[in-house]
Amino acid sequence: MIDRIRVQPSGQGLFEFTDEILESVARAQVGDGLCTLFVQHTSASLVIQENADPSARRDLERWLTRLVPEDDPLYTHTQEGPDDMPAHVRAALTATSLSIPIAEGRLVLGTWQGVFLWEHRHRPGTRTVVVHISAD
Repeated sequence: MIDRIRVQPSGQGLFEFTDEILESVARAQVGDGLCTLFVQHTSASLVIQENADPSARRDLERWLTRLVPEDDPLYTHTQEGPDDMPAHVRAALTATSLSIPIAEGRLVLGTWQGVFLWEHRHRPGTRTVVVHISAD
């Protein structure tokens, strides 16, 4: 089964969409299998991260911003603003796809794990995540 989830981030940062994935898995009615996620953009990424304490997400966001700063004179790809090339670098350093096992009709995520779209642009548009669910 193929599904698409639209995520509308309000700016840079981590935006959880685990519940939408759970809905896709429920609709697929798969007992055991695999859920593969793919973000169709070059300036956003996917990550499984703690979803209980927001400070963990903020610390991760700040760390990546420090690692890949904006306005680096090295960048030449700047047509869309100072966050353009850093967004591509951040997406390259993270993941554009994730795979999560499904067992007994449920995603096999840990207690504190959630799935997040990591938006790397200040003014993003709607992001599309393709969900592919396959049965064993």
